[in-house]
Amino acid sequence: MPDTTAAASMLDGLQTPLARAAAVPVPAADELAGRFPLTPNPAPATDAERTQSLTGLHFGTVFTDHMAYARWTRGTGWGDHGVIPFANLSLSPGAAVLHYSQEVFEGIKAYRHADGSVWTFRPRYNAARFNASARRLALPELPEEDFIASLVDLVRADATWVPSGQGESLYLRPFAFASEPFLGVHASDVVDYYVIASPAGAYFPDGLKPISIWVSSEYHRAGRGGTGAAKTGGNYAASLLPQIEAEARECQQVCFLDDVTEQNIEELGGMNIMVVDADGTVRTPRLTGTILEGSTRSAIIRMLCDAGRAVVEETISLKGLLADIAAGRVTEVFACGTAAVVVPLGRLRGEGFDVYLEGSEVTRQVYDRLTDIQYGRQEDPYNWMYRLA
Repeated sequence: MPDTTAAASMLDGLQTPLARAAAVPVPAADELAGRFPLTPNPAPATDAERTQSLTGLHFGTVFTDHMAYARWTRGTGWGDHGVIPFANLSLSPGAAVLHYSQEVFEGIKAYRHADGSVWTFRPRYNAARFNASARRLALPELPEEDFIASLVDLVRADATWVPSGQGESLYLRPFAFASEPFLGVHASDVVDYYVIASPAGAYFPDGLKPISIWVSSEYHRAGRGGTGAAKTGGNYAASLLPQIEAEARECQQVCFLDDVTEQNIEELGGMNIMVVDADGTVRTPRLTGTILEGSTRSAIIRMLCDAGRAVVEETISLKGLLADIAAGRVTEVFACGTAAVVVPLGRLRGEGFDVYLEGSEVTRQVYDRLTDIQYGRQEDPYNWMYRLA
């Protein structure tokens, strides 16, 4: 039996403000519904068009009939809440976001359960992280319950778009940006908030097939004191060129090192990393302010601790990791995030090294446990799941 006292002590040491925020109960969806009143799309997709769109799903290429919306103005606050028809935006070429990248976003999924109901995973975590990102980008915070209400009202408007196939979900993308037209480096007085929805298949179509990673020694995702801990588009833009280089080297993803020593593992372009040692310990890079703290990472830490497995947050050097792999002290490495859930890393390649890993046992256990909770196939002892519709 797991040592629950030891697990609780270890978990307490790994708790973060976001993890604690996620544990705050959320009012039932029926209590939040209606904060974003629906304006129906006058020309929604037909049943046949929707069925066609839900066939052979990929990731992020199809969008539903509606989107949630709100606008913030300095001195007035948030207003104009609604669920409106999905449409192209009318934006001034002078909009501040186009020139100064004042923008944040989130990613969260809605899951169809066997009884037809629709649920999401730890929405208060995403709400709290959205606001943490907003603070860093000098954007207004959105009340957490309004953030969740926007998901409720949008999903209820477009519930028929939630797919039910294996590994499928409705990916929800809340985002906010500076829409005021001006040229000048200062925070915008007008900010628009949207949530769009995209029925999605697996992020990696091959499922848990191990992927290859290029470890970049030239580029960094973020720097100390920068925006690395925020979910903002600039961080992802910075990862695109190294991602292209990774693909040119037959790798699917790129891994970044820290910007100070250029020796320590941080994260992939959009996923956190976990290392499994031969003794069963799981290690993950310490949060330094340059790593985006993931909801999936947080949940996995909780599950592993409760299962009695030692979890350590520490600095992981590339040199040490390669030596541990060669000596058999590391049996597997996996990445985790909302879009991909988890995926084993089967190859680490970089300047002067090219190593392979074959293990994926813990990765599979984590994937099965987490997705069984998300899709309602297994009891949720953590109250992570929140019913939307």
